[in-house]
Amino acid sequence: MTFKSFYLEEDINKALDKNNYLETTPIQETVIPLVLKGDDIMAKAQTGSGKTASFVLPILTLLAQTPSRKKKANIRVLVLTPTRELTLQVANTFKIFSEFLAYQPKVVSLIGGQSIGEQLMDIQQGCDIVVATSGRLLDIMSKKQINLSNIQYFILDEADKMLDLGFADELDLILKAIPKQRQNLLFSATYPPKMLNIAKRITTTAKDISIDSINKVVDDINQRVISVNQENRSALLRELLRTNKWSQVLVFMANKRASDNIAAKFRKHGFLAESFHGNLTQEDRNWTLDGFKDKKIKILFATDIASRGLHIDDISCVINFDLPRSPDDYIHRIGRTGRAGKSGTAISFIGHENSEHFKLIEKRCNISIIKEEIEGFELTGSSTPKVKGEAPIKSKRKSKKDKLREQNNKG
Repeated sequence: MTFKSFYLEEDINKALDKNNYLETTPIQETVIPLVLKGDDIMAKAQTGSGKTASFVLPILTLLAQTPSRKKKANIRVLVLTPTRELTLQVANTFKIFSEFLAYQPKVVSLIGGQSIGEQLMDIQQGCDIVVATSGRLLDIMSKKQINLSNIQYFILDEADKMLDLGFADELDLILKAIPKQRQNLLFSATYPPKMLNIAKRITTTAKDISIDSINKVVDDINQRVISVNQENRSALLRELLRTNKWSQVLVFMANKRASDNIAAKFRKHGFLAESFHGNLTQEDRNWTLDGFKDKKIKILFATDIASRGLHIDDISCVINFDLPRSPDDYIHRIGRTGRAGKSGTAISFIGHENSEHFKLIEKRCNISIIKEEIEGFELTGSSTPKVKGEAPIKSKRKSKKDKLREQNNKG
């Protein structure tokens, strides 16, 4: 199908043509007509399936068809995302596709790591669309500087990832601030029980849409598994980088410190490498991503913050230096390569410590990959039994949710 089949605003079609958006994806074909009809949506779709355009395009059309009568723009659209990078990308997508509209809606991004004063000023000057991470939105709500009483469209993007960030505890405060009569659009790669409970609190009339692209992701990517001792992974990775003509390589690490340490070591070996994780300042995060997209950085060592939502089409290889925690995250990670019709390679390092975990990933993803070894880096020794550690001590620091409730009670 083409986008012209949906009867979007003609000015939006101009923007689609300019940005070379020609053919629709399955989720766009299913979701766009339903959003235009006013239906609530609960869609299951993998990252990279085109879901951002599936809600941005119809919402822009609906806003253009029912312009606000107030002189000062009021917030009619609220989009929540789990990461700063996805927030900025969604906001930019709204801007790109509204370029030729007679009235271009004002879009404001609310994220941590940037001046809250500037964001407050943008809101106070009037805006139509807010795209936010929940933490920064709650910060601004606690200052009573944002009016969400005119929200018509409420969207959760990558909703299941928000569960990992404690979003479930913050949702009630946001729902109380927005009108009960609104259109709700939920997009999630998975719908575990916790996610279904959240969905019921948001909408009980949503149409279930499932676009299962896991098999396509698996089929389109050359997946390899290399057995190697944990202490030899860095040397093996350097060997692979030297013997393969990969232009851009994304390496997933277990944590922030490991990402920083290995990036520094690889720079000493002459590689154009950087790390990417949530502890970087927003300025550094933007600089690193831009450098990777512009090919000034060839190897990016990243935590799972880079596994979803980042639109980088030229990643030729993904390396699981450390395995992901869940099979779903494995699919998200390897889906960073082989995009936009290009071929891609995904390599996972496994040793004695995580071989059983990878068997679980294979079972859940319905895949079976032959294990290989590289000469000079063969797996040696045998596995050792795991020793269970002590339970972690729960933090007593007040959450943003608790602070906001305290302020509401005082008011």
